Amino acid sequence: MPLIGTAGHVDHGKSSLIERLTGRDPDRWAEEKRRGLTIDLGFAWTTLPDGTEVSFVDVPGHERYLKNMLAGIEAIDLALFVVAADEGWMPQSEEHLAVLDLLGVEIGVVALTKTDVVDTDLLELAQIETSERLEGTGLETASIIPVSATTGAGIDQLIDELEKLLKNVDPRDVGRPRLWVDRSFSATGSGTVVTGTLVDGALSAEQRVLVYPGGTSTRVRAIQSHETSLEEVEPGRRVALNLAGVDREEVQRGEMIGIAGQWEATDRFLASITFARYVEKADRRGAYQLHIGSGVHSMEFIGLEDGMAVIRSSDSFVTTWGDRFIVRDTGRKLVVAGGKVLDPSPGSTRAALRSGIDLAACISADDVAEVILGLRGSDTAERLSAHTLGGVPSSGRAIGETVFSDGELNRLTVSTHELVRAEHDQNPLRVGLPLATLANTLGVDVSVAEAIVDQETDLERRGPDVAAAGREVELDPASQTAWIATKKVLSAGLDVPSVGDLALDAEILHLKVRDGEVTSVSADLVFLPFQIDQLKVILDAMKDDFTVADFRDATELSRKYVVPILEWADQEGLTVRRGDTRRVR
Repeated sequence: MPLIGTAGHVDHGKSSLIERLTGRDPDRWAEEKRRGLTIDLGFAWTTLPDGTEVSFVDVPGHERYLKNMLAGIEAIDLALFVVAADEGWMPQSEEHLAVLDLLGVEIGVVALTKTDVVDTDLLELAQIETSERLEGTGLETASIIPVSATTGAGIDQLIDELEKLLKNVDPRDVGRPRLWVDRSFSATGSGTVVTGTLVDGALSAEQRVLVYPGGTSTRVRAIQSHETSLEEVEPGRRVALNLAGVDREEVQRGEMIGIAGQWEATDRFLASITFARYVEKADRRGAYQLHIGSGVHSMEFIGLEDGMAVIRSSDSFVTTWGDRFIVRDTGRKLVVAGGKVLDPSPGSTRAALRSGIDLAACISADDVAEVILGLRGSDTAERLSAHTLGGVPSSGRAIGETVFSDGELNRLTVSTHELVRAEHDQNPLRVGLPLATLANTLGVDVSVAEAIVDQETDLERRGPDVAAAGREVELDPASQTAWIATKKVLSAGLDVPSVGDLALDAEILHLKVRDGEVTSVSADLVFLPFQIDQLKVILDAMKDDFTVADFRDATELSRKYVVPILEWADQEGLTVRRGDTRRVR
């Protein structure tokens, strides 16, 4: 359902015009009735003569309530711009036009209201002035239709123009639902109710949703749109959701209702940005407010150049590629800029600003996902989708839950080869580089390192290690001689020398342990295979519940040997320790 948004200076007849078009008064609050101006957002709806059902959001025109205006204008499909013929162009006329222009609204019509209180000459002057003011904006070619909400003059022509323009409004894609909350209240007998315009996707009754950014889980108990209860609601409609299990205070204006896992909060993003035409100079410094969705957040420019900006806020909020926003200078109480989110989670500020041109050129969500993946190197598919409104990159490779760009995967592959070669050069007697060490050095999960190795024909896994394919570890003649001498020393008896006393390079010993030619019982003791067999025979002969002393007597070895051997036997499952005694399995 299309959403038509009004805009214009205070007391120029927006609410009266909507009431004339719909038969419904959009001013909801008693104070609005008393003061004769719209303070907060107002809503109404009707079915046009051609059968098109439309919603209207009536936004306040007074500058004191501009933040409320910005909460309702972002989701509109068509602008109904209002200028009173008796007053003509006014300050909020200019500012509201700037908002529409900065949000990229290009479909709209201008209603020149209160024609019943002006003469022909003043009406003509108002038309000329309004036409001149629209030049250079998205509404430059918009029709200007004189109307009177009081007499009904021009209303039929205005409705005809609305019907014609609505045929140019693209239907919303049914994707990921989200509703920016603009009201939250308690309804008797129902509990918490929130209202807003549903964008991007459909919602159903009984569906589980989250309140972002806090992440409170809740259930859609019931749905109402235009005073009608629905089981499912499509995007583009004004919606009231009755939420189960949450208090009114837990859901505030500016928060968002969405599906778990489909969105991610941020406090920093890259955007293309345009300054309002009345702003003489773009300035990073100042007290600014960010208006995005229905939320208002303090913000600062941490990067600003060539139509690109990196914006940081003190709050967290949900945004994705393509979202529009407005920047307001709180000191001057003036809308100064607007833009479009390009990357909700950019890298360094300088790199982000450089990437803006490529991202701004993207047309589809998939294009953006492709560019962002290239910038980040890797990310989860879920996060890429959340940041690009469901985009899927056309290239890259998924390993587990992570997607790697072709460039990042190539970088990791090259680094893997370099690390394995370095390991072989530095430790020629070792089989290779431990896979866990490789993963840690690359900064990836072990499963990712394993996948990289598996795809390379000149690399292979050897147990826990990674080595060059076909590589054999052999001792040179001098090392072989040293090993033969060490074996002879070890063979002299079970009271073998400590490792530190062996005249053998530690790397050679490490190799022989790995090859099974010697067994490491502890950090200080190693035994040859036949000696291990001897120890096992002695253990098998031990009676149940033997002590360390019993085993010492059986082997005729000192505690220096006996304790490490028994601890090794426990670890190998040869014996079971129970307090101070053991028994053979």
